[in-house]
Amino acid sequence: MALRLSWKRQGALSIRVDNVVKRFGTFAALNGVSLEAEPGEFLALLGPSGSGKTTLLRIMAGLEFPDSGAVLFEGRDVTGLGVRDRRIGFVFQHYALFPHMNVADNVAFGLTVKRRRERPKRAEIERRSQELLELVQLGELGRRYPAQLSGGQRQRVALARALAVDPKLLLLDEPFGALDAKVRKELRRWLRDLHDRMGLTSVFVTHDQEEALELADRVVVMDRGLIEQVAGPQQIYDDPASAFVYDFVGDSNRLPVTVDEGRVMFDGQALDLPVEPGPDGPALLYFRPHDATLVDEGAAGALPMQIAQAIHLGGVTRIEGKVAGLEPLIDVRIGGRNVPPAGRSVGVRLRRARLFPA
Repeated sequence: MALRLSWKRQGALSIRVDNVVKRFGTFAALNGVSLEAEPGEFLALLGPSGSGKTTLLRIMAGLEFPDSGAVLFEGRDVTGLGVRDRRIGFVFQHYALFPHMNVADNVAFGLTVKRRRERPKRAEIERRSQELLELVQLGELGRRYPAQLSGGQRQRVALARALAVDPKLLLLDEPFGALDAKVRKELRRWLRDLHDRMGLTSVFVTHDQEEALELADRVVVMDRGLIEQVAGPQQIYDDPASAFVYDFVGDSNRLPVTVDEGRVMFDGQALDLPVEPGPDGPALLYFRPHDATLVDEGAAGALPMQIAQAIHLGGVTRIEGKVAGLEPLIDVRIGGRNVPPAGRSVGVRLRRARLFPA
């Protein structure tokens, strides 16, 4: 049964980032970024280090300010407001808990430092703190100190503290980055459930594509201070808007090819491909490991490959092979263990692929 909070919660808000530019010296962390999140949406900012995702999150929070552009909450311009005046909850990667305070006091901290006219009475603060500890399944641990908790428990405390100020917007900066893989999986499912129950708008930063695809309603893929694509998880994976998105999200193979009069050529051979060829000239062919299958050597239209090794991964076998001396090796995933030995030459036929300009 979901916990019913004793104080009145406000509704989720919409957020709009409008043509935001942010530079650090000569480095453009954000270069004209625009983005919208609907009330109650769970949005993931995904990208490699240096892509601008954390800078964008901090600008939403009021921890950084843009050189130009605007941030709007429910249509209200909050660009010049600091974090204290934005009614947001912020969760850091490394918890940022106060080691000298017990768990209950850590959760209550944001309420105790409110302006006097906005600060609840002490009894109300204690009640909210305990309710939130119950919500994050730590109701019996209020008197413990952060050093006495596991990493997963500390992150739950950090989330409870962010929720204590009754935010309309929850911002999370790689909240599970310091945790091991098993705890990460457990906590991210719990976080999605918490988001839905609390009725928040949530934006979180991650470089973990699996985390973004599992948690988010929409994924924002960023690179070098720009947004490459904004779409639902399935569309991001199945219909990437650029070669960067295809390469970054999910496992993929890339081959340099040439389009010649409607034929896709590789190493002097025309490939039989389920793609619409683009204009003549150099191109890049992308395909997923599970969108390929092995056929006999010399099969018409198949990609010639020499098997380097086979790695059994439970019910799937990953076959790595050499293609025309290129590096890295091509990755093909097939079911079962009955695979040709290393050194055998085979053909690779593609069921699905994408062409992008070179």
